[in-house]
Amino acid sequence: MKHVKYYYDKYHFQGLFNGFYNHFDFEEERWGFTLELMNMIFNIPPQKPTYEYLTILLKKKPFHIVTTNQDMIFKKFFGKEQVSEIQGSWSYFQSSNPDTDKHLYSSQRILDELLPKVKDHRLAADLIPKSRVDGAPLTLWARGPEFLEDKLYNEEYQKINHFLGQHRVEKILFLEMGVGWMTPMFIQEPFWALTSQLPGAFDVMVNKEYQFLPEQIEDRGVAIKGDIGQVLDDVKAAL
Repeated sequence: MKHVKYYYDKYHFQGLFNGFYNHFDFEEERWGFTLELMNMIFNIPPQKPTYEYLTILLKKKPFHIVTTNQDMIFKKFFGKEQVSEIQGSWSYFQSSNPDTDKHLYSSQRILDELLPKVKDHRLAADLIPKSRVDGAPLTLWARGPEFLEDKLYNEEYQKINHFLGQHRVEKILFLEMGVGWMTPMFIQEPFWALTSQLPGAFDVMVNKEYQFLPEQIEDRGVAIKGDIGQVLDDVKAAL
């Protein structure tokens, strides 16, 4: 939390996820936090080797990653074509009025321009970026009440659908890593349904908080309660 210490000391949110959804006293302060958070995501690599472990395990295998994470880290390790970010990405901003403005705006460009202008942990109101179509404030392209489901959103789903279409008659391992129950309809429930439907499918769920598989795939899956990094390290060592 040292990179966003001011905001943590003031609001006492637990973790950056909660910080992202925190109710700030001022919009200028929220933008200051958002830019600092983006700077961390863009420029500070993961502190644990979990992604390196996964890279080793997937080497020389056909794979595709589906994620509701919006922090862009999977694409840094595996490239754009092998990752579907199905709930948006912090690579982009969108208009808070997506009915009028269908554009996506480069986060890197906004970060480079505005981060140096944050003063006393706030971005001045007249600097807050607006839609070039109707002047509505911009917001990160992430699932929310005004989420833009347009060209790029559909392309992200097309990638995973294409991969499954290519490999549906083969053996497929569905690997759930830290998939929570807040939005099970995006990854977990589709994985379970596909495991029950496809003859060569098997599901592995890794989660540090719970250990559960539905009855219909109990004989075609395994649930592991534990830390993802440790589990992947153990598998790497065994292989």
